[in-house]
Amino acid sequence: MADIAIVVDSRGGNTRNVAGAIAEELGVSAGDLTAPLPAEAKLLFLGSGTYGSAPGIEMMKFVTDNDFTGRRVALFGTSMTESGAQTMIAALEDALTRKGATVIGRYHCRGRFLVFSRGRPNAEDLDAAKKFAREMLRSG
Repeated sequence: MADIAIVVDSRGGNTRNVAGAIAEELGVSAGDLTAPLPAEAKLLFLGSGTYGSAPGIEMMKFVTDNDFTGRRVALFGTSMTESGAQTMIAALEDALTRKGATVIGRYHCRGRFLVFSRGRPNAEDLDAAKKFAREMLRSG
């Protein structure tokens, strides 16, 4: 599916695990921020870990450096806390909207940080990420 791209910013591997589940469900590969934004991708899944209740610096640079006009974007992420994830996703959505994107959905789950939230994301979280991917694909 050349019209779908998954791009992830993950320092600890939690968000990369979620990206992997989404990629597996959709039959595509998850990319990182070093690859250029594929011109043919009409549906983008962008994921970031939460760092101080904000998206990763590299993800924000990726958003700033690219044109998202006319693109549908599904956001996903991981965080140790619910409020941190909501704040991070909102910041990413705001930046993307200003760059012309239409955000069609959001997904987040807990991620392990040091000794907190051990075992997360777990199989249930990854199954929910796959369900999210299917829903975003059907959304238009």
